[in-house]
Amino acid sequence: MKLCIRAHDLGVRGTPAILQGLQRLGLDGVQMVCYKAYDDIPYQPGGISTEQAAQIGSAFSQAGFSIPLVGAYFNPVHSDRAKAERCFQVFADYLRVCRQMGCQCVGSETGSFNDDRWTYHPRNRTEEALQSVVATFSRLCDIASDAGSTVAMEGAAGHVCFDVPTLARARRTMGRQTKVIFDLYNFLDESNQGDYLSILEEGLDTFAGDILLFHMKDCRFRAGQRPEQVPLGTGEMDMEAVLKRIKAYDPNAVLTLEGTTGEHIAGAITTIKSIWERV
Repeated sequence: MKLCIRAHDLGVRGTPAILQGLQRLGLDGVQMVCYKAYDDIPYQPGGISTEQAAQIGSAFSQAGFSIPLVGAYFNPVHSDRAKAERCFQVFADYLRVCRQMGCQCVGSETGSFNDDRWTYHPRNRTEEALQSVVATFSRLCDIASDAGSTVAMEGAAGHVCFDVPTLARARRTMGRQTKVIFDLYNFLDESNQGDYLSILEEGLDTFAGDILLFHMKDCRFRAGQRPEQVPLGTGEMDMEAVLKRIKAYDPNAVLTLEGTTGEHIAGAITTIKSIWERV
């Protein structure tokens, strides 16, 4: 098992500070969102150069840390089509330079017709929405193929690929090589939160061999409402049951803390490592 974190969740910016944080915490690497972790890499087409990517990759490699995923999340069904295309081009840029960072995959969620709120909209669950996502991610996969990289897709209850079968159908319809970012919490809403272990098992079975990494989160369950995310180890998810299933699926899984920050990071690391050793 490798335990990682989103670089910007460390609360620092720039390679030296990120590497120091990883070493201090005993982590293995990061999910890298460059425009959230570097002052000189803006979120815009052409915002990162091959040279900048290579400098990051070299520094991480020499320090013994990995970058399993580059995040370039965008909303492919945003109503501002000019904005959606700009964000598409940013993602495409990262597909072209991620290998210089020692990474093969660039990932995103599948978006929502609620635009910048990224929340449920009735149109998200239409055939129109799914085909729009399929078309956009197929274009990205073609760019990835030329660049020697891979697109990773993440589902979420409020987005177009709102459950495991819908994400599986999108990938199948595309007919291209993709990876999956599996975020169990993201698939939960007020209607299915009690079934989270069944959803995990469904995902492990459906995406067998294609899960790039697992986003690790915790939550408090709320009747009639979407569960509330809390720092890992402080919520109501049965982490032993979750990690036992993941370890049985892949003892070399990459687990990535997402949304656990500050003073809660060390406790989350201890929780995951201690459970992993005994399950």
